[in-house]
This record gives sequence, structure tokens and C-alpha cells, in this order.
Amino acid sequence: MSQEITGTDSEPKSEPDSDYEAPKELQQNSAIDNERLEGLYTLEYKIDYVFNDIKLLDQSLTHKSAISSNDIYSLCNERMEFLGDAVLELVISSLLYEEFPDYTEGQLSKLKAVIVSQSILTLRARELGLGDFIKFGSGESSTGGKDKPSNLANALEALIAAIYLDGGLDAIEDFVLRIFSDEIHELDKDEMKRDYKSALQEYWQASFQRPPVYKVINQTGPDHDKRFEIEVMLSGESYGRGIGKNKKEAEQRAAEKALETIFNRRREEDTD
Repeated sequence: MSQEITGTDSEPKSEPDSDYEAPKELQQNSAIDNERLEGLYTLEYKIDYVFNDIKLLDQSLTHKSAISSNDIYSLCNERMEFLGDAVLELVISSLLYEEFPDYTEGQLSKLKAVIVSQSILTLRARELGLGDFIKFGSGESSTGGKDKPSNLANALEALIAAIYLDGGLDAIEDFVLRIFSDEIHELDKDEMKRDYKSALQEYWQASFQRPPVYKVINQTGPDHDKRFEIEVMLSGESYGRGIGKNKKEAEQRAAEKALETIFNRRREEDTD
């Protein structure tokens, strides 16, 4: 996949200082006020992408609570979240397809589910400081809207859509590869390719700040040929069981089942 940002001939902007003033042509042709423009230009610098149409960036960071008109869905970021989710899955799926040619559809789906999970999206959105750039209505803002995981994850998906609409597939591939470089780097490690236990640990701990719990529920066979059955518990709920010749193998199989359960539940939620 291409890693070159396209869609603009402009050089990345330097980070605005306190005396920064938005270009006059944008002041005249946009409903975005100067203070908002300065903030958006600051974000462009942080994400290393310059928009041809700055209004796309503005809309991607506009929560529905900030819209007072009846035409809410053409002005807030909800529709862009939908597109961004699909674009992110396309880019990540393409990457996994190329990187792991011997993986089955199920194995690829489990890896993708970890990378595009809300916990990872929220983490990356916080690293970019997206909460400080989202426009909220007074009610949402007063209840801590900028720190809510759902708002942050949705804003990142909408931002992905905005870059895609503005610069095309090459531009968003570059952005996604940079933003999710840590997860991609981990997937490139041989020990991570089939280490379901590590993948489950990272996903669940990032989401709920507590690790999976593995319990031996059955042990059979003589000492030289034992079989262990292990159950993995996530927040007190059983997510899968695995059987192996030793505890490590059984835990890997249980973690694989748990990731499959998580993926299936996510898919069911997406189709509801």
C-alpha cells in the first residue's frame, strides 16, 4: 500500500503561534470562525495532513449536540463515522491480507477486531488530543463529552472519513499506517502472529483496565500424557475454553476462542 500522502500540493503547515491569523480567503468563504480555523490548522499540523477542504475537517469534529438546525445529519459527524469505520476496516483488512498470506478468514478477522476496537480508537484519539477539537453543545460539554470514549472513537472514525473524502485512498492509507503503527508493529512480530493470549490481554486490558483470568476447570490423563482444560474469564464472564497438553497451550486455545467470541459479538452489534 502506498504510504505517500496525496490530495494536496501544499507543504504541511507550521504549528500556529499566538499571532496566527487565518488566510483571508478562508475567512470569506467559510462559516468557520477564526478561532476555530486556528484550532483546525493546529490539528492539521499534528496529523501531518493539509486539507483541500477545511470544512470536511470541521464537520468530522462536530458532535450532533452542537447542531441546532433541523439539518443535523449533514452538519455533524455521525454519517462520517459510518464511512470512516468502513474505510478503516478496508485499510486494515488489506494490510492483514498482504502481511499474513497463510491466515484463514477467521484468524484475520480476530486480528482486525483487536486493531479496530473502540479501546484502540479511543487511545489513538487521546494521543492526538481530538477531544480538545470536537465541538459540543453545552449539555454534552458540561458532562465531560470530550473525554467520553465513544465520542473520541467516533471522532477518529469521522476524521478518517474526512481525510479519505479530501485526499483519497492513498492519503488515508498513509494516515492509518502512522496512527496505528504500534499495533501494526506488534503484528509484524513472529511471536504475535499466533499469540492469541497476548492479543487478548492487550485488547481487554486497554478496554477495561483489568486482565483476563484463566482457570483450570479440568485435568485428565496420566502424568506423561495430561490434558488441561482452561476457561478464560473476562470481567467475570466466561468467553471461551481451550484444551491442551499443557497449561500454556490450553490458555492459547481459550484466548483464541475468546477473541472469536468478541469478534462475533462486535459483528452482531454492527448489524443491529
